[in-house]
Amino acid sequence: MVQKVKEIENKINSNLEMISFDDEEIRQLVISDIDDIKQELDKLEIETLLNGPYDKYNAVLEIHPGAGGTESCDWASMLYRMYTRWCEKKGYKFEIIDEQKGEEAGIKSVSMIIYGINVYGYLKNEKGVHRLVRISPFDSNSRRHTSFASVDVTPYIVDEDIDIEIKPNDIRIDVYRSTGAGGQSVNTTDSAVRITHIPTKIVVTCQNERSQIQNKEKAMEILKNKLYQLEIEKKERTLKELKGEQVDINFGSQIRNYVMHPYSLVKDLRTNVETSSVDKVLDGNIDLFINSCLKGIR
Repeated sequence: MVQKVKEIENKINSNLEMISFDDEEIRQLVISDIDDIKQELDKLEIETLLNGPYDKYNAVLEIHPGAGGTESCDWASMLYRMYTRWCEKKGYKFEIIDEQKGEEAGIKSVSMIIYGINVYGYLKNEKGVHRLVRISPFDSNSRRHTSFASVDVTPYIVDEDIDIEIKPNDIRIDVYRSTGAGGQSVNTTDSAVRITHIPTKIVVTCQNERSQIQNKEKAMEILKNKLYQLEIEKKERTLKELKGEQVDINFGSQIRNYVMHPYSLVKDLRTNVETSSVDKVLDGNIDLFINSCLKGIR
């Protein structure tokens, strides 16, 4: 970080020296360099804002459609594509740990682990309800429909960094036949695992590993992370209550609208940042909203 600051400082000083020359060609070079410096400063600002205790970690991202059947399942699959395209643009790798296909189209749910530097820091503000307004491709009368899907994001922390004890009597483990990819042996045996944490009613599923044992291990990892996140949120709520602040639970609250008809607009309801480039956003260009949330723009 210090090295980057020094590099930008040297670049600025070099341009200031060049300005003193009465030469039009040099002047144009300085002008063209200004945009590069602005972009570097903006990137540096975002990096300094990723200073939360869990920002550096990988993340578990889950998408669940709301009520609305096929329409909502299709919207969930559009969000899934949006986040995977974002990962590809960022150079992040991701692993699908559970995916349930919709009966007609789309997905009933999907869970994936995203690996990379500061993944949780970038995605933590994506948690909430996302709303789509469009002419439904499934409506023969071409009517406008509104669909909802929830996104949940949890830091993915390795076992040695988590001090969470799960009592055997507090969980129920169910096994069932995998419906996802993974080879013939996976699809013909009861290899998929569902773990229910009875006290909190948290449910974790994993079916994309090669064996029941591997699926169980991965599901237990995710469960530990979810319970750890729950403890973090409890502590944060307690601190807010002690400070006399109103507790704002983000999960389940609508955070962003994606309108495709009668006009084109994506608007974040927390920061009021918006763009008419709906197609670009759905193709993974969501840094505008991620960065504005980190900056707290309103």
